[in-house]
Amino acid sequence: MNLHRRRWLAGSAALIGLPALPGCGRRGAALPEARWIGASHERGHRLRDAPAGGAPAQVHEADALVLGAGIAGLAAARALLRGGVDDLRVLELEDMPGGNSRGHRMDGIACPLGAHYLPVPGEPAVEVAQWLEEIGLRRSEAGRVVYDERHLCHSPQERLFLDGRWHDGLLPPVEALPEAQQAATRAQYRRFAQRIGELGAGGAFRLPTARAPWGAALAALDATTFDAWLDREGFDAPALRWYLDYCCRDDYGAASAQVSAWAGVHYFASRHGFHAPGEEDAEREGVLTWPEGNAWLAQRLAAPLGDRLRGGLLVTRVAEQRQQVEVDTWSAATQRRERWVAPQVVLALPLFVAARVLESPPEALREALALQRHAPWLVANLRLDGPLADRPGAAPSWDNVLYGSRTLGYVDASHQRLDPRPGPTVLTVYHALGGRTAQETLAARRSLLERPAAAWAAELLTELAPAHPDLPQRVKAIDLMRYGHAMSIPVPGLRGAPALQALAEGGRRLQYAHADLSGYSVFEEAFFHGHRAGTRAAAALRTRSSA
Repeated sequence: MNLHRRRWLAGSAALIGLPALPGCGRRGAALPEARWIGASHERGHRLRDAPAGGAPAQVHEADALVLGAGIAGLAAARALLRGGVDDLRVLELEDMPGGNSRGHRMDGIACPLGAHYLPVPGEPAVEVAQWLEEIGLRRSEAGRVVYDERHLCHSPQERLFLDGRWHDGLLPPVEALPEAQQAATRAQYRRFAQRIGELGAGGAFRLPTARAPWGAALAALDATTFDAWLDREGFDAPALRWYLDYCCRDDYGAASAQVSAWAGVHYFASRHGFHAPGEEDAEREGVLTWPEGNAWLAQRLAAPLGDRLRGGLLVTRVAEQRQQVEVDTWSAATQRRERWVAPQVVLALPLFVAARVLESPPEALREALALQRHAPWLVANLRLDGPLADRPGAAPSWDNVLYGSRTLGYVDASHQRLDPRPGPTVLTVYHALGGRTAQETLAARRSLLERPAAAWAAELLTELAPAHPDLPQRVKAIDLMRYGHAMSIPVPGLRGAPALQALAEGGRRLQYAHADLSGYSVFEEAFFHGHRAGTRAAAALRTRSSA
């Protein structure tokens, strides 16, 4: 499971009352107010609705600027520091760094606002692996890679609520399905596992994808939707199709009807494969996670920057000149325009934002945007005063998913707590809103902006009610985070687009660094693009100083 969100719409701080849910909890019981958290969305919309202009109040100079403090921007800044560039600044719209890997606290309990785990990286993700060694999460012992067990996800990891009870794992168990579906589903589970193994042979789906081969077979997968490919391959078992659609919504923010077949296969072939019941891999990769999710990682990437990191700055203009790059910003704190000047600039921004701020966007950027779509997300943190009454079956887990739900389920922030005694906790509920079509994506984004916090909170609680009817009695606070453009949806034709490859090559003074360059959003892709862009910028500065 993956959830990776950029710098998108955030919510207002206004508190809105939440009505009691019919049929849930005490009759007439008043539920707590739900509130939007994060910076006001008007901060980001200032760029769209009223671009800043006029003379800046102040001009700053630096050797290098990184625009955006998500994982890509932080990785770029790290690479610049490693390359000997000390005079750098990282400019970020939000008040805190991390992008889609920010965290939150509710009454002292840490919880995520976005991405909540990192699978242990495979061999191609060398940059991430090296950094994990630097911060002490990974080491080698007798030629074997070992991870700090305190940071690996505790068991049990995953469970699925189906037919009135909880089941281990997220793949619907055959025995829990209607008898008429069982034989066909079992056979299709096995055949899908075989196809994933065939397609993934030879490292065709390495991660980061820039290190994977690209040829006619992968281009063909990239040219069609996952749904269409599954139909053509004869995979029509309802349980399998639900699970594959869930995986697409989870990793890419949209349904399998929007996602390319390349992306659908990549979800499995790039990491752990697909294992039919009874054929699970006992050595399946571990998962690194923390109560605050990947904010733990973002904080450690940001820490060496100190006051080089500047939050609350909206980039409004980027202009490449002969000897330098001008970057104009608007400060949320001072309500003033400022100008930053540097010979090297890393654009660690979503591509649609880069296109708005660049004074002269390249043609490749225009071509990429014509293909690209971004999924909206809603992340809700529910503070509970104690454990929920549980349904029969598998024990409470880190990741808890309801079969057929429109949400992606919830993660329990207290699961990584070493204290085994039950107590207050925070459940983080994820809701990917990309839908099945481009029209559904646009409508969901509009609804996310306009619909009250109370309505969204009520919907989420209703979605969880079949598994937890006592939830309204336990929930004491509800904080909602909305992301209007959370992540790039890997639609057909995007992964293999020449425009993305052209942008990834960078330029003389401007380097692009964002997971958008891979067509989808995960930690390893963002880190890779940031590291590469920062390394190139540092090399360019060394060449300049020696000339």
